[in-house]
Amino acid sequence: MQVLIWAGAALTLVGLIGLVYCILRAARAKRAGLDDAAMRAELQSVVVINLAAVALSALGLAAVVTGILLG
Repeated sequence: MQVLIWAGAALTLVGLIGLVYCILRAARAKRAGLDDAAMRAELQSVVVINLAAVALSALGLAAVVTGILLG
């Protein structure tokens, strides 16, 4: 079960890195002073990455909890 716990922790870490990337990308878009249409397009792509990162973190945490409960 140690493998499941460490793999889940790695997935969670990758998800958190993805969330930080989304924050930085949205802040960079805000500083760039884009017009409304360009800002909307940029933030729509950030939302997709954000949802994937949250899902990856959730799967990682579920794997950690499963590993702890089974171990």
